[in-house]
Amino acid sequence: MRDPLPATWWTSTRPVIGMLHAPPLPGSPRYGGNWSQVVQRILDDLEVLAAGGVHGLMLENFGDAPFYPDRVPSETVACLTRLAAEVRRRTDLPLGINVLRNDGAAAISVAMAADADFVRINVLCGARVADQGLLQGDAHNVLRLRSQLGADHIHILADVDVKHSAPLSARPLADEVHDLISRGGADAVIVSGAATGAGVDVTQVQTVFAIAGATPVIVGSGVTPDSLPELWPHADAFIVGSHFEEDGVAGHPVAGGRVAELMSAYTRLQYDNPRTSGPH
Repeated sequence: MRDPLPATWWTSTRPVIGMLHAPPLPGSPRYGGNWSQVVQRILDDLEVLAAGGVHGLMLENFGDAPFYPDRVPSETVACLTRLAAEVRRRTDLPLGINVLRNDGAAAISVAMAADADFVRINVLCGARVADQGLLQGDAHNVLRLRSQLGADHIHILADVDVKHSAPLSARPLADEVHDLISRGGADAVIVSGAATGAGVDVTQVQTVFAIAGATPVIVGSGVTPDSLPELWPHADAFIVGSHFEEDGVAGHPVAGGRVAELMSAYTRLQYDNPRTSGPH
């Protein structure tokens, strides 16, 4: 198995990935009509995150609710590609793409065009019930597209028991994780809480961490300075969105003080736990 999170990408063995939550994009119901403001907002957030010392970034069309359950329209792909290219022009930090709610093919395409490094896919295999209706895994198409585009260097970070959804029928967590990795082709597994910004069940993170073997486990929501110490031994990376944003509200501008607060806690943990800097 190839290294799912290549060491050459990161300046830390447990990277913090800061979210670039895009405002509503053209074509979405809440779009405000000023494209230049959308671009500037992403660049402003990028500057604050990079200055705060995050190790990677992830861009997603967070403001586009209500989301399509699968394929997004062409204007969304075009706008995300433009935003990702602008980010890439200004930083060499590892960059990921998430196309909400579950358009893995679009995410791979944007990532390839913008020279991004990874994608997040909420439902890579299996099926879930969400506010969009039925979300169905599309691993068979996503992995074939990645291969056809010569983009195998773009790694797939896939959720298990993804937030804002429920299973059609309960399955053992171990089966879900094994299928996600061995049959779905996930390069890393994301564990999140019930909703955006919600804390994760630490026991679930521990379980997934034990099951995943050599495959990295990433905490995908609810990471704060208070929760970080408990999560630290059981995760290979942390995706942080809500905590970095003003008032801790997802979709607000990134606040430098909040970034500094969490990254200071992160640095203390690194210093106090030098022998456990790389859990997997």
